[in-house]
Amino acid sequence: MNRKNAFVRFSLTPVALLYNLVVWFRNKLFDLRLLPSSKYQVPVICVGNITVGGTGKTPFTEYLIALLKKQYRVATLSRGYKRDTKGFVLVSLDSTASEAGDEACQIKRKYPDILVAVDGNRRRGISRLLSLPYETRPNVILLDDAMQHRYVTPSLTIMMTEYFNMYYEDSMLPAGNLREPIQGAYRADIIVVTKCTDVIKPIDLRIIEKNMMLMANQHLYFTKIKYYPLEPLFPSLALFPCSLNEIDEDEALLLITGIADPQPLIETVQIYNSHLCTCIYPDHHQFTSADILSIKVKFQKITLKRKRILTTEKDAMRLKTLDFLPEEWKPLIYYLPVSIEFLFDQGESFDLRILTHIVSTINIYRKNARN
Repeated sequence: MNRKNAFVRFSLTPVALLYNLVVWFRNKLFDLRLLPSSKYQVPVICVGNITVGGTGKTPFTEYLIALLKKQYRVATLSRGYKRDTKGFVLVSLDSTASEAGDEACQIKRKYPDILVAVDGNRRRGISRLLSLPYETRPNVILLDDAMQHRYVTPSLTIMMTEYFNMYYEDSMLPAGNLREPIQGAYRADIIVVTKCTDVIKPIDLRIIEKNMMLMANQHLYFTKIKYYPLEPLFPSLALFPCSLNEIDEDEALLLITGIADPQPLIETVQIYNSHLCTCIYPDHHQFTSADILSIKVKFQKITLKRKRILTTEKDAMRLKTLDFLPEEWKPLIYYLPVSIEFLFDQGESFDLRILTHIVSTINIYRKNARN
């Protein structure tokens, strides 16, 4: 289901056709090796998509980190979207969203023992990571949102697509949400359908697989969003953390989001609480003092005695460092951590496929080095 209405799609079709031609030509240059693409002597796993908007790449990257970090020195590399800095930045626990991007800061705080880096030039970023001292140099690199960055050839490509916004039902930008033609999906080794509902049936899987027209070497998985107990943004000031189902019915929630698709979150919160107000902003929105003033007015209009502010884990990275965040809000702001969960007992199969790929890739590189 495309987010743009039929009239808008029709009116933008000529532009989309031109964009389609430009992207197709660029991809063909890479396919014919007329544009260079670098390979590296470590497993490089790309997590991406061929659409704009949130398909759940960051939670999936975090899933891979949790899977791999016990056995390997893991690094993540992204461009650091909407950061104020340029070039290569190695993210620290003290880094802010303006320095490294909200997603990179989120990952570093959740997994402080891995390397997190940002660089718009992925080749340069990988080279910088691999030039680190041997004892800290990564032996697995995860590329976040790099499917269109074809100057790097990943050892494995994982493509995300949303259950309610399947890529094969979409159109090219700007008429639709596709960054490149649907044939780009054939570069993926693994396709993951994200944000599935709990009521998805096996027949739905077969229909989706048929529509994708997968190649023999491609593998398909299905996941849903898993929500965790709320976490206070300022733990030393908060009353207590709790899960959604522990929120009192007579308590009001003000939800602040700056993510690509907040609707699944809104619908989930509404299951547990009927007194929900929302402040919706664009993806990766940089909150201004005017935004906070507007939110403050809306929060003050809530008449229920008990109320709190709820936000996403990604937005929390930006809100926490605001100098103009009202002090009286700090005990009341909570964020909702999320992760992914495989459906139909596919998790074990997926984990094994990833671990096997890494072992086999490392062995191939070692064999080539000896020869």
